[in-house]
Amino acid sequence: MGFFALFLAAPALDLLRFDLHEAQLWFGGQRWTLGIAAFQRGELTATQVALSIFLRGILPAVALVAAFLAVARRFGRVYCGWLCPHFSLVEGLNDLLHRASGKLSVWDRHPVPRGGRVPQRRWWPLFALACAIFGFLWAITLLTYLLPPREIWGGLLSGTLTPNQARFLAIGSVVFTLEFAFARHLFCRFGCAVGLFQSLAWMSNPRALVMAFDRARAAECRGCATADAPAGDACEVACPMRLRPRQVKRLMFSCVQCGQCLAQCEQSHAGRSASPNLQWTIGVDALRETLRQRRDDRSR
Repeated sequence: MGFFALFLAAPALDLLRFDLHEAQLWFGGQRWTLGIAAFQRGELTATQVALSIFLRGILPAVALVAAFLAVARRFGRVYCGWLCPHFSLVEGLNDLLHRASGKLSVWDRHPVPRGGRVPQRRWWPLFALACAIFGFLWAITLLTYLLPPREIWGGLLSGTLTPNQARFLAIGSVVFTLEFAFARHLFCRFGCAVGLFQSLAWMSNPRALVMAFDRARAAECRGCATADAPAGDACEVACPMRLRPRQVKRLMFSCVQCGQCLAQCEQSHAGRSASPNLQWTIGVDALRETLRQRRDDRSR
């Protein structure tokens, strides 16, 4: 939630935004320049501006991408599961929709038992309103990453937005509202480039953090009911990405490493002497799990 607030406030605080009017990047409250303007004024030589572009432009960008992918290769889509503002909304809207219909997606054919809830239609207006409000908030926040926030919010409140600004907000609000209402999981799994590249990096590393399933004790899963999943299959009910955590890694491509499946597995084993059937593994243990999965695939 803290990162969610930071995402909304960053443009207004000049922590990160690009001003299209000035073609100027703001970072950490300061103008981030490459020295091109100084070169045009004759204050820097060609060599100096080339070095400035490399040190202040190319090198930081490459280092940021490399560090991000290195973390993803080791730990998977941890940004998606722990920091991404969109994923926070996915979880919240999932809960509202479940209160209204008993389902976690409008495309579900059957209700998903969770927490003993009885669907109540009075939650439908709140779900629709939340989709619309956050759709508009997403659109205006993205616009403030490109234009001065004071100009956008001031124009909105005074009714002086330019036609292009108004079109962007209208179209963006509609698109994001529809996405929040109908395609939350689909976007996270297949439409988000940030998530896709994290998953590709994670899949390339057989020693990466992975949720391992003890198949020798699979029979214990028949009675894995919890307070949130009284009908069983607690780990699948808990997964906000609509995955089946007991599957092999290659079928968990879009796992966001949120750990909610493990929390449910631990609850289902509460009071038993046995450990949960799901366990985090990394390093050598993760490699053993990967090799075991490959052997199982070949044996089939």
